[in-house]
Amino acid sequence: MQALDGVYGRSAAGLRARIERIGENVWEPVASGETDIDGFITDWIGTTFETGAHRIVFDSDFYFAALGVTAAYPDVTVTIRNADRAENCRIQVVLAPSSYSMYFGTHG
Repeated sequence: MQALDGVYGRSAAGLRARIERIGENVWEPVASGETDIDGFITDWIGTTFETGAHRIVFDSDFYFAALGVTAAYPDVTVTIRNADRAENCRIQVVLAPSSYSMYFGTHG
């Protein structure tokens, strides 16, 4: 997972995020962390997640407040479904105070 800052055109260092998996009709925490200087949460690299629906919740409010900007989205939640126990997926999010975009795919 990599986060990029769409305002300044750089990695989004210091962005808090968490991964949750759907359980018995509730989202259960799987992992949490904060991006490093390159926009990665290194603790998540190489992690294999169970199949099914997961969501990543990015704390954009905290991130942009530290930059002195008010975000339109207090958090950005991206829900994905992986069909197999993929450990080679790539997730990239670009955040701005009033928009975001996301990529989910694989890399070799």
